[in-house]
Amino acid sequence: MEKITLDIKKSVEQNASIYFEKSKKSKKKLEGALNALKKSKEKLELLKEKKQKADVSKKENETVKSKKEWYEKFRWFYSSEGFLCIGGRDATTNDIIIKKHAEKDDVVFHTDMAGSPFFVIKAYNKKIGEATMQETAQATASYSRGWRLGLSTLDVFYVKPEQLTKTPRSGEYIGKGAFIVKGKTEYLHPNLQAAIGIKNEKIIGGPVNAIKKNSDKFIIINQGKEKASDTAKKIKKIIGGDLDEIIAFIPPGGSKIQKPK
Repeated sequence: MEKITLDIKKSVEQNASIYFEKSKKSKKKLEGALNALKKSKEKLELLKEKKQKADVSKKENETVKSKKEWYEKFRWFYSSEGFLCIGGRDATTNDIIIKKHAEKDDVVFHTDMAGSPFFVIKAYNKKIGEATMQETAQATASYSRGWRLGLSTLDVFYVKPEQLTKTPRSGEYIGKGAFIVKGKTEYLHPNLQAAIGIKNEKIIGGPVNAIKKNSDKFIIINQGKEKASDTAKKIKKIIGGDLDEIIAFIPPGGSKIQKPK
């Protein structure tokens, strides 16, 4: 309990007046403190609401990011002419691409050497242009064993899907990811080079002209001695994006980025 001290030099009325004024000031202080507390509570609730909305937005963005198209399990890119091109990452995906995704009017690419991906241009009832053919040939060569061997150019042939078969001739064996080619083959002779870019915060990669056309920013990759992880870190610093996604588009074997001119 608060002690009350009276000034004996003042009358009872004067002492009462002094304490009445003090009580008014205390009441005002209390009201101010209560108002401040109320405003703090309101601000806290507002911050909580904003955080909840931000968390929901983050989850929605993560859901969109985690949702992948069917072709993203393979090597893939869209050509400068807008054609979807898909390629194998290994023997298993080579088989899947040819058996399940190569259709009439599509075009299939491969090199003459083992350790090459099959790439397929999805025609979707449209005429495939020369630019798409050249870009797909470059992708086939760059993601083949030729990159690791340091070859500057490579012969890449293309055929129709119906020219490929798994039925071996007498005395032959066809392993996983391999096919026998029947009939005439046509050849292109691309240089080995790749690019990685970013479009709407999504990493894309493949032949240079295709990525140049379809990205906001891009970096050209040449053969080199750096590990994929080291090259990917340099690319990330320049264009941003997810490190693992960048690594997935770097050709197997040593690499290096080409400095922008």
